[in-house]
Amino acid sequence: MEIRRGIAVSPGVAIGPALVLDTEGVRIPHRTVELPQVPAEIDRLRQALSEAAVDARDTRERIATRLGQDVGNIFAAQQTAFEDNSFRVRIESLIHSKNYSAEYAVSRAIRDYVKRFDEAALKLGEHAGVEIRRRAAELIDLERQVLAILLGHTNEPLLSVTSPVIVVANDLMPSDTAGFTQRTVRAFATESGGPTSHTAILAGALEIPAVVGVGRFLTEVSGGDLVIVDGERGLVIIDPDDKTVDEYEEKRAHLLARADWYEIIRDKAAVTLDGASIRLLGNIELAQEAQHCVERGADGVGLYRTEFLYLNKITDPTEEEHYQAYCSVLETLGSNRPVVIRTLDLGADKFSHMAEQIGFEKNPFLGLRSVRLCLRKLDLFKTQLRSILRAACHGDVRILFPMISTVEELRQCKTLLNEVREDLDDAGIPFKSSIPLGTMIEVPSAAILADILAKEVDFFSIGTNDLVQYTLAADRNNENVAHLYNPADPAVLRLIQMVVEAGSQAKIEVNVCGEMSGEPLYVPLLLGLGLRQLSATPRKIPDIKRIIRQLSVPEAERVAEQALKLESARQVGNYLRDQLRRILPEAVD
Repeated sequence: MEIRRGIAVSPGVAIGPALVLDTEGVRIPHRTVELPQVPAEIDRLRQALSEAAVDARDTRERIATRLGQDVGNIFAAQQTAFEDNSFRVRIESLIHSKNYSAEYAVSRAIRDYVKRFDEAALKLGEHAGVEIRRRAAELIDLERQVLAILLGHTNEPLLSVTSPVIVVANDLMPSDTAGFTQRTVRAFATESGGPTSHTAILAGALEIPAVVGVGRFLTEVSGGDLVIVDGERGLVIIDPDDKTVDEYEEKRAHLLARADWYEIIRDKAAVTLDGASIRLLGNIELAQEAQHCVERGADGVGLYRTEFLYLNKITDPTEEEHYQAYCSVLETLGSNRPVVIRTLDLGADKFSHMAEQIGFEKNPFLGLRSVRLCLRKLDLFKTQLRSILRAACHGDVRILFPMISTVEELRQCKTLLNEVREDLDDAGIPFKSSIPLGTMIEVPSAAILADILAKEVDFFSIGTNDLVQYTLAADRNNENVAHLYNPADPAVLRLIQMVVEAGSQAKIEVNVCGEMSGEPLYVPLLLGLGLRQLSATPRKIPDIKRIIRQLSVPEAERVAEQALKLESARQVGNYLRDQLRRILPEAVD
């Protein structure tokens, strides 16, 4: 039995036979042709590119219908590439000048592009080069598709699948995942990839368990081998022993059984035993995930991560694309549920095509990211703010500014918002002028300045993922220091307490929207610190609600008071587990 750890990007547990996707290139039979054959090769190339573009368009429309426009847009970039005139001319020039076959010209042209991307990625460094490497990998996917058409090969391994499988691969490209459904694929695991990869986006949209960034493990797996994917803990277990299989079968059965009481608890209020009402909101990344919030009984959307409108695209989304995405969420939720739209949080590990414009940064997590990037790219920022104000006419919309580290940054954002209001008013475009404004508290400086920031906004939203990372100076995706990343660290708890107290004194709402708010372990603690609003992945909401309904506020306050007296994350974690076991034993299991 081999156990490998990666990045959990979609929760759930799956057990099944492995389907290893072949990542080897297509064999090209002839590199060159005779001069008289050149025109025929040009015709073959154009026909293949045209067919590939039609396939990409059809796939985009099919995926958009099934999973929403955001996911469908993954394939829009492919269609654009196949139809790009300069791309075609570059390949044709190789056929004309060197008598290359259509297949070899395609491969050489794309490999030249990939080489340039690889060189750029090396200059950018490990973190900043992630998006560049992803784009290089997707170019290889374009190559595979065109070569498959030219050589008459099929590229649909799932067509022969008769029962659900667990897909394992080095990485999954759009052409690989286009046919994935819950009926054919129980889960997937990849050696490469990160939380913002298109594979992760698709996993969330399909609600299929997934683990990415596992590192080299395919040499340990053969087709048909039994594999377990634990999307809760980020584990891939290869050839598990009988005891492990039994444990995971029980865990899987327990997770499936939750669906029954999800229906029972969905419409019940999130109220403590002594009558304190807690607002539970959902975190979403794609517009269609708003439906998941409704299905799980969320009171609204507490965090709409809008940067996914930018990823997997070669150009910025238009104002109309922003507007339609936001209106889609509002239509799904109805007018009585709030939607908190976080402005763009691009940069660091979430680079889009703008990575080349930003340039090399030695430490992108401390560089030009999030609101800093928006304040540099004002047209980009204004486009989004215009669309948010317009969409606000159709529901309860709130704006959340991320990564604020100084009061001046927040005031700059508010000034820019006022400019956008004036522009819309001058143009006679309908918009909602007065909507609640909030700021993320995700860097220590913002937590320390919370009493000052509270005077500038209508609400706070604590982003615990980055707050933990910046407070403890530990990248949770870096295996060398990941052990230091712990939301239960006393330093993190004190900062959260500081923010909650500042919000209480200013009489503004305080929300927690990081992963911490979705973990049952921390629910009693957060309520005890004074929080009355939590935002989490929709799947987590029924579990959180169940715990809330077993708690009283005085009990939660005792938990928080004791936790704040402890000196280490381990002590806090052990104490919280003991308390949760007492409140709701099955939640700990």
